[in-house]
Amino acid sequence: MGGVDKAFATLGGETLLARTIARAKPQVDELLINANGDSARFSQFGLPVLADRVEGFLGPLAGILTGLEWMRANRPEARWLATFSCDSPFLSMDLVGRLVNAAEAEDASVAVASSNERLHPVFAVWRADIEDTPQSLLDDEDMRKVEDFIALFDHVFVKFASEPVDPFFNINTPDDLARAETLRNGID
Repeated sequence: MGGVDKAFATLGGETLLARTIARAKPQVDELLINANGDSARFSQFGLPVLADRVEGFLGPLAGILTGLEWMRANRPEARWLATFSCDSPFLSMDLVGRLVNAAEAEDASVAVASSNERLHPVFAVWRADIEDTPQSLLDDEDMRKVEDFIALFDHVFVKFASEPVDPFFNINTPDDLARAETLRNGID
């Protein structure tokens, strides 16, 4: 992204993170940001910021496990952790409900979104009683891929329509951002 923090790239006059917050917040009881580095850069959003509990910027799995750990310590009554990434600006507004319903129907510990014949493992719900910790998985077992973690549990995949726009369209390059602007103009 040319040195720009993806969360602060703009689409339609608002940051990708602001778009994600607007779409995710109505779907959950509480929303937190998982990010490493200076948490003050997120102060404008008024949300708690959790840094990964394991050093080394080990990727999305470190954030998911940090969220599970935080939830168990701070919200012991919570049943599910929902996870999102900030670089998919068309996030489905019924994502969490559909994932939780599917997980509960199948008695699964994890429900993962899919579209266009692809899995989107960061867009998932995780049952609160998942016991693994960042230390045991990321350090001791050297696990890094979210897909490998999902495979440890009973899980279900939930298919989302990819038309008119794939809700998991991911922005990784300036070209992706330009394409998202074109797509946004067709649906916003």
